[in-house]
Amino acid sequence: MCFAAATCEGHALNGTSTLNLLLGLLALLLIIAFSSGTEVAMLSVNRYRIRHRAHTGQGTAKLLDRLLQKPDDWLGANLVILAAASVFASAIATLLAQRSGNPYAVPATSAALTVVVIVFCELAPKIYAATYPEWVALRSAHIYRALVLLARPLLWITNQLAYGVLRVFGVVKAVRSSQNLSTEELRTVVAEAGPMIPARHRQMLLSILDLGQLTVNDIMVPRQEIAGIDVRDSWEDLIDQLRQTPHTRLPVYEGELDNIVGILHMKRVAQELARGSLTRDRLVEIARSREPYFVPEGTSLAVQLTNFQRTRRRLAFVVNEYGDIEGFVTLEDILEEIVGEFTTDPATVTHKDIHVERPGVYIINASATVRALNRALQWQLPTVGPKTVNGLLLEQLETIPDPGTALKVGRYQFEVLQIADNAIKTVRVFAPAD
Repeated sequence: MCFAAATCEGHALNGTSTLNLLLGLLALLLIIAFSSGTEVAMLSVNRYRIRHRAHTGQGTAKLLDRLLQKPDDWLGANLVILAAASVFASAIATLLAQRSGNPYAVPATSAALTVVVIVFCELAPKIYAATYPEWVALRSAHIYRALVLLARPLLWITNQLAYGVLRVFGVVKAVRSSQNLSTEELRTVVAEAGPMIPARHRQMLLSILDLGQLTVNDIMVPRQEIAGIDVRDSWEDLIDQLRQTPHTRLPVYEGELDNIVGILHMKRVAQELARGSLTRDRLVEIARSREPYFVPEGTSLAVQLTNFQRTRRRLAFVVNEYGDIEGFVTLEDILEEIVGEFTTDPATVTHKDIHVERPGVYIINASATVRALNRALQWQLPTVGPKTVNGLLLEQLETIPDPGTALKVGRYQFEVLQIADNAIKTVRVFAPAD
């Protein structure tokens, strides 16, 4: 507080009674407290919650939202009343001290006023406003609206002077930045929503935000795991395969997977089997009625989800730059990325590629994707690089291992159990106790 400089204002107050000066000092201290507290509330209030309330039609919320969109106006008005109240409070306190006639009254009053301002006009109002920012900001919105209107001419002058001083030092007026949230900022908002949004819903929202960062390569069923029908097989083998398959859709190919004939829907096959009219030619005809759908590798899941909706398809083959099939992805795979597994409790995992041997020890199909393990078991295996457990371990070993080979990846101990066709088939994983 500028107590020494405030004595010049005291001459204009000499004719005022002591009681009126005390009342005026009290009023000025209340103004300082209001200014300090409401400034913290306006800066701390959740803008998006206020914007939501404004969209629901609440008049005060609409007014507050408009004020928050122009912080220069209300901050300037707040600065004006704070500066004026502080100067006049200093002048009145100095005058009252001089009237007492005590030679130590002025320094004692200055010290006392400093303590009062810090405790009752600064700290206490700011702590209260930081604790209840929305309540304070909404109830001060109309006052700030009036202050902005009254102080606008003075604000224009002071702003021009301030920007003029800044230009001397090479600082130019910047365009007000957008208040839109980036993806990472929105992730932080969702993650910190707390009990306002159930944990499962928070995870789904975060998964939706991740769709743009993931590609079909991250979740596709690899080529060697694709279950399909080769029309060149014997008719008995084809019938046996059709009766035992757990899938509702099967790719039909001729000789090798890259020569796809079409997609076979088991519902139509069941109808033909029931009528006894299913033949090899009829099987090919049914498959050709549904042409295969191809997508390039690297397509983001967000784009592919839109493509599935647009084309009304549920299955797509992922091809590389040479047109070779790398795997396939389904609509269900993408939806699973959003909603997650049916359970995330390691003791009750039902994922087809994960089997619990005993607490903390798992037998895992090495063709399972690393992301599937992380999601199902809440692990933190590296997802940058190879997509499957087999690829992850081969990258670490840099050779085809023998059964019984053990290695550690991060915090997880792997033991190779089975090898076939130059690939790891099953592993035993020892998870660390958290």
